[in-house]
Amino acid sequence: MVNGIERPLDLLNVSKGKEVLVQLKNDKQFVGTLMAFDIHINIVLDNTKEMQNGEVKKSLGLAFLRGDTIIFISPASTSLKE
Repeated sequence: MVNGIERPLDLLNVSKGKEVLVQLKNDKQFVGTLMAFDIHINIVLDNTKEMQNGEVKKSLGLAFLRGDTIIFISPASTSLKE
């Protein structure tokens, strides 16, 4: 057990209210504050920004991303500070 994470959805619970990076199957990336998710990994992000080459392409505000389009979700604080 690392940081109270035993199961995959535990990471999403720990990340609620925090900024995450989401990679979609269509090569789009979004950064936003994780507000909610369900067992299908459908997620709701607030202050959502579409990213391209590490820069903001478009600001979307509140957004729903469908779980079956998501490749990965990562805490943004670790993924954007390389």
